[in-house]
Amino acid sequence: MLIRLTGGEIIDPVNGASGRRDLWFEDGFIIDKPEGRRADKTHDLSGCIVMAGAIDIHSHIGGGNVNTARLLLPEHHAAHLPRPAATPLSNAGWSTFTTGCLYAQMGFTTVVEPAMSPYNALHTHLELSDIPIIDKATLTILGNDDFLLSLIRDKSSTDMVDDYVAWTLASTNSLGVKVINAGAAAAFKENVRSFSFDDVVPAYGVSSRGIVKTLQASVNRLGVPHPLHVHANNLGLAGSADTASVTIDAAEGVPLHLAHLQFYGYGTEGKRKFSSEAARLAEQVNNNPDVTIDVGQVMFGQTVTVSSDVTRQFLAIGNADPKKTVIIDGDGNGGGIVPYRYRKNYYGSLQWAVGLELFLLIDDPWRVFFTTDHPNGAPFTAYPDLFELLMSREARDAKSAELNAAALELTTLASIRREYTLEEIAIMTRAAPARLLGLKDRGHLGPGAIADIAVYRRGSDIAGMFREAALVFKNGDLVVENGKVVHFRWGKALRLKPTPDKAMVRRMQAYHEERYGLSLDWFTFPDSAIERDEPFAEVSCKS
Repeated sequence: MLIRLTGGEIIDPVNGASGRRDLWFEDGFIIDKPEGRRADKTHDLSGCIVMAGAIDIHSHIGGGNVNTARLLLPEHHAAHLPRPAATPLSNAGWSTFTTGCLYAQMGFTTVVEPAMSPYNALHTHLELSDIPIIDKATLTILGNDDFLLSLIRDKSSTDMVDDYVAWTLASTNSLGVKVINAGAAAAFKENVRSFSFDDVVPAYGVSSRGIVKTLQASVNRLGVPHPLHVHANNLGLAGSADTASVTIDAAEGVPLHLAHLQFYGYGTEGKRKFSSEAARLAEQVNNNPDVTIDVGQVMFGQTVTVSSDVTRQFLAIGNADPKKTVIIDGDGNGGGIVPYRYRKNYYGSLQWAVGLELFLLIDDPWRVFFTTDHPNGAPFTAYPDLFELLMSREARDAKSAELNAAALELTTLASIRREYTLEEIAIMTRAAPARLLGLKDRGHLGPGAIADIAVYRRGSDIAGMFREAALVFKNGDLVVENGKVVHFRWGKALRLKPTPDKAMVRRMQAYHEERYGLSLDWFTFPDSAIERDEPFAEVSCKS
């Protein structure tokens, strides 16, 4: 079907200046205006803005930690259906199914689960396949696993490291590599409770810096589009800005992505020895073009922190609200689930301000990405309110008036007058994520792109505009109308598919049989294990 969108203001930073022009698509793809043909259907979008479908590069929407959080906090989701025959919990309360609907209603069409344990890959992909409408992708976790640490300890060749990283990417069907508090989970198993960038894992004699640099270089050599995705050491601690600073410096001319930088934006000034260092980190990012970051914005209210940073989560047990936690000291990273309520007290106010400082002080919207680290800083459903804070000084000032004045005095937020434009929002949430992930077929509205399109009614209520999209098309199908899902379809999981080295496959077979007493077939899986037609879509590595 040939579809024409007319009368709307197209905001497409990749393909030229914003303006009113028609947009045409057919068979799931955007096309040039066809000569001599009439549209089968025309949508009049007068008074609306039109953007590509939004892309979230960091949101915990599937896998073991997410399901454990659901089990720990049943009061936050009504298990309204019997245990389903398909993936467990796929229809319980705030379910995988609901996740896809809520994202689509806001105009998001692609979401990345950023922390998949390689040994939970099958379960994670089964759960993601239960999420309707949106496309998904995963980042696989390395950096605390025995095999990699042994390679680094034994000074194995770069070819061997690359073969292992490529095998992991291929066997887990992921889009990139994540490292979480590199080496700390391995050290945690030996009763280490504090671990910084130059600390050494006792049993292996390798530093956190050495692990990060090894993975960073390997990802770059393999041509993985997304740089190594780094969850740094000392998350959430006073003085963590120093850790973030040395990690940024460690990029050394090679691309590096720092996750949820807000949680590392803390200094030690003031009576409570807890202050903002966001301005210093923003300046450092501005001066280092090889570094990209996502923010992990804090918003107020109840949430739950989920992380494979077992060291950090163990230290956070005392702050659990309500008072119940799960700590998993498992193979590789393990993990922790700690409920938390962000309050408008000194600490919550400062965290909220630090995130906004980073957004507003980092100059280039192509290098700062829009996240709440769902659900760690806030549920992703808070995004529309965050858009409003970024686009309106008045909204920020009004919210600041509700918060702890002593905390805000230790930030620069009150002096920042910047307001994001719609074009900057489109860059940060569409064009830049697509480029960072190597997704040339989305993030823009040019001919050849997938027809992932979000339409919003322009109005003074910025949060309301982004909360309920007027229309959303996914692969050309109309899936949302007036903020409500009107059609369900199944998205795909985006993956790299490097060809594993045969010698590495044999070595991994022997390793798994010796370490676990199980065939490698217990950990790898064919596409047919995901009961969807064409469950995956291939993304090319850089040549």
